[in-house]
Amino acid sequence: MSNGGVRYTLIDTSSASIPVVAASTYNAGMNLPGGAVDEIIVRFAFTLNAAGDIAADTSNIIDSFRLILNGETVWDYQASISDNANNAAGTFGYLLNSLGPGRSVDVNTQGAAREYYFRIPVGRNIAPGISRLEYSMGYAALTGAGGAPTAASTEFWIRYNPAMQTTTTLGAATTAPYTATTQQVVARVPQNVPGTLAGILIQTDQDAADEITDIRVVSQSDFAMDIDMWRMLNGDLYNGVKFMDPATANGLQLGQALLGQIFVPLFQLSLADDLRMQVTANAANTLSITPVLTSPIAGKPAPAQVQTESVPTNIAQSVLAASGAQN
Repeated sequence: MSNGGVRYTLIDTSSASIPVVAASTYNAGMNLPGGAVDEIIVRFAFTLNAAGDIAADTSNIIDSFRLILNGETVWDYQASISDNANNAAGTFGYLLNSLGPGRSVDVNTQGAAREYYFRIPVGRNIAPGISRLEYSMGYAALTGAGGAPTAASTEFWIRYNPAMQTTTTLGAATTAPYTATTQQVVARVPQNVPGTLAGILIQTDQDAADEITDIRVVSQSDFAMDIDMWRMLNGDLYNGVKFMDPATANGLQLGQALLGQIFVPLFQLSLADDLRMQVTANAANTLSITPVLTSPIAGKPAPAQVQTESVPTNIAQSVLAASGAQN
């Protein structure tokens, strides 16, 4: 499949796997051609019963999303909080945009119509012929909504790209309790996935305040670092948190933080040991730590009409660039 450059292929269109008023989960699968699978693009289009049924960007209602490609789990996201009334960025969108800007974005219609796109980095070479992609997607309830969305559709696209440079895996989260003190937290990292840690998403079930105040990554710092210092290092403080607010005319809202959640860049930390941290909190609760792993890969171009400009994609470099650590 594909020529020597980028190629987009629509592999599924559905009107079934869409959010309704109650919390819901959909499981489905589809076939796709072989080739250098750079990323999976999902497009939602629907009309809410009222514009305020989702207060801000659509990623706020993504409660879980799992992708299995030919039997291998490549993306395993589970939200600690998903809230249609949250007037800020959604955690799912925040994670994706921490891996490179524009990976989760809404069209701002300033009304009830929604058009939402997200792009999952995959970076897998799959054999010629027919392969299988399975997914499970969970939605939060549209609390307070007077009716279910209408005119709905979901599309799955594959971007083939022989110039892709990394395989990306979102591993299963490690959960741990915390109290209003400093404690050691150990995050288990997959041992059957090659590569290194590009970063981690730390979540709590809060979206109005930070309960985690300081984090020390033992392998990379001799001292605890304030949560805002981490937001400086990951790029959030440079107005790096972007989201769509339908109450605002055109474009995106900018923010310096997603309260209760944070992406911590680890700059390809090796998997020689589990990830050990010291976490300080001001309350008692449970956090989750989701690892993002990458490893080098070379796409396999197929003979066909040739694109003359390559489009290198590298999640490890995107995380480094967004952090501003090289500046």
